[in-house]
Amino acid sequence: MTPKTRILVIEDEPRMRANLLTILKMEGFEALEAKNGRDGVDVAQNARPDVIFCDISMPEMDGHAVLAALRSNPTTASIPFVFLTARGGASDVRSGMNLGADDYLVKPVEVDDLLAAITSRLKRKEQLATARRPRPEPSPALLVP
Repeated sequence: MTPKTRILVIEDEPRMRANLLTILKMEGFEALEAKNGRDGVDVAQNARPDVIFCDISMPEMDGHAVLAALRSNPTTASIPFVFLTARGGASDVRSGMNLGADDYLVKPVEVDDLLAAITSRLKRKEQLATARRPRPEPSPALLVP
C-alpha cells in the first residue's frame, strides 16, 4: 500500500482551515493542519509533508517568516510551498515568489485550482528528484541491447 500524499495547511482562520482540510481529505490526501506560523514550522519539520499551503497574515509568525524558516532548514528546504492568501495584488504575488514560494494562490480559491497546484508541485518535485539521481557512467555495455 502506498502512503497518502501529505498536505500541510497553515491557516489561522478556523473556518478556512476546516474547509481546506475537508476538501483535501475528500480528494484522498492526508491533511495536516497548523493554526499559526510557528506551529506550521514545527509540523513541517516533524511530519515532512509533500506540499505546504500557507497563509501570509497570521499571528506569532507570518507566512513570509514561515517560508524563510523552512527554506533555511535542510530537512524542509525542498518541500513545495504555496502561499494561499487574500493578498492578491501584483506586488504581493511578486514579493511571495521572490521569497522562494513555488506557487501563489489567492483566496477564495477554486477547488480545481487548489488541486492543480498540488499536482504541478508534486510533478515538479518528482522531476527534480529524478534529475538529482546519479546516472551510470557511459560505457559500451549500456549500448548493447
